Amino acid sequence: MQMKHLRAILAVTLLAAVACSGQKEEAPSAAPANAKRVDDSKAGHVAGRVTIEGPVPANPPIKLEADPYCAKQNPNGARFENFVVDGGGLENVFVYVKDGLGDYGFEVPTEPVQLDQQGCQYRPHVVGIRVGQKLVILNSDDTLHNVHAMGKANGEWNKGQALKNMSDQRVFKSREVMLPFKCDVHNWMQAYVGVLEHPYFSVTHDGGAFELKNLPAGTYTIEAWHEKLGTQTQSVTLGEKESKDIAFTFKAPAPGAN
Repeated sequence: MQMKHLRAILAVTLLAAVACSGQKEEAPSAAPANAKRVDDSKAGHVAGRVTIEGPVPANPPIKLEADPYCAKQNPNGARFENFVVDGGGLENVFVYVKDGLGDYGFEVPTEPVQLDQQGCQYRPHVVGIRVGQKLVILNSDDTLHNVHAMGKANGEWNKGQALKNMSDQRVFKSREVMLPFKCDVHNWMQAYVGVLEHPYFSVTHDGGAFELKNLPAGTYTIEAWHEKLGTQTQSVTLGEKESKDIAFTFKAPAPGAN
């Protein structure tokens, strides 16, 4: 009963916010005319894997019973995604070129990136996007969600989505690694968005794998970010048409630190 009352109040409040807080959409920006362009015929490739060493803490269970809809969508229960491990590979790690691109410029993709709310979870949990590229935030659930972005470089904002298939669009103007999202109605819902000026980023998948394609020759700082384990960096020097494999290994936290 208490959750129903809370949802009703939030629905009225957040729908009012929706009516008053629309954001003007901006077209993707072009790279500066004097920017260097990557010659794909001479570009290289960096790939690798992120692993975790030591006993991995169990992800805590989510208390879904506060919202009967969420409980129904997850009949076998659900857990937080603090540590997603496949065969020793750590997933949901954001790997990107932190430094070294110099004066290169890149066109912003016209196709949007989508962040969905499905089964009372954000999908995907970790995602990358370009500065100036559209992010579409969709509610695929038949329940109230409140999208709460907690940016620093890109500011903080809230947007209510009270109905299924509601969506909003945002365009980020500044680099930010990482920009957290949460839902104020369902406090377990979390996502992380990496906002970059360039296309050289990857989210680990399939057992911790990542790829950074079409990199021009140069020396780069590559960073791997994980929501609980922090960051690691490596320096990589890449020649023309050269491919290199690198690896990151995070240590599991001590018992009780999760």
